[in-house]
Amino acid sequence: MMPSYFFAHGAPSIVLEDNEYTQLLKTFKDHTPKPKAIVLFSAHWEEAVQTVSAAEKYETIYDFGGFQDELYEMTYPAQSDRQLIEQIQSMFAKQDIQSVLNERRGLDHGAWAVLKLLYPDADIPVIALSVNRNLSNAQQYQIGKALTELREQDILIIGSGGTVHNLRGLKWQSDRADEWAEKFDNWLQSKLESWDTQSLFQYRELAPHAEEAVPTNEHFIPLLLAMGTGDANREAKLIHRSYQYGNLSLSCWQFN
Repeated sequence: MMPSYFFAHGAPSIVLEDNEYTQLLKTFKDHTPKPKAIVLFSAHWEEAVQTVSAAEKYETIYDFGGFQDELYEMTYPAQSDRQLIEQIQSMFAKQDIQSVLNERRGLDHGAWAVLKLLYPDADIPVIALSVNRNLSNAQQYQIGKALTELREQDILIIGSGGTVHNLRGLKWQSDRADEWAEKFDNWLQSKLESWDTQSLFQYRELAPHAEEAVPTNEHFIPLLLAMGTGDANREAKLIHRSYQYGNLSLSCWQFN
């Protein structure tokens, strides 16, 4: 069964950086079987109803400003897969999860910046999925769980977001991790590794520094979605964790 993953996508400039985390992403394909397709939840695509991308060929969305000129010249011309789109909608329907198609939206940087590091040739079909910050954490988990069967078909499921993502709290010149960010991520690690969903669903009340780490939840949701896809085996493994700008977490979780 293909593992599923959560990748923190950091700042858009991550695709230009050379560090331990980007090296992990760049070499990911060297030790992972090539998937038949990729299904990706991006924190930067929010909809009130679960939405499935259905563009025949994706445009590249530059949903950011003030970064290097080189970023605005990058493209990720991935193809879609109509049969997989229909399968995903059917899987959602079986779990009474309403879904709709969007045939125009391209790939935002939460999707293409990560994919360009993982699979730069853009030769694998991609289906992008939206997130909804108004659902409960248990509902987020169930959306991921509804797609578990895809892993048996060699399809890679990715949640792209960030566990500690507080743009107002960033320290742009800092090369040291803030203690509060590490405490939140340490708590999160213990609950993920023990698959303590009851605590995770209440992280805002139970986790130390949750309000600082997750001031808005759209970047945290993809972690719960990716975790839900691993409900059958319930095995979580931390592959990498580091920080930029004091507290912007760069982490990778694998769910088997």
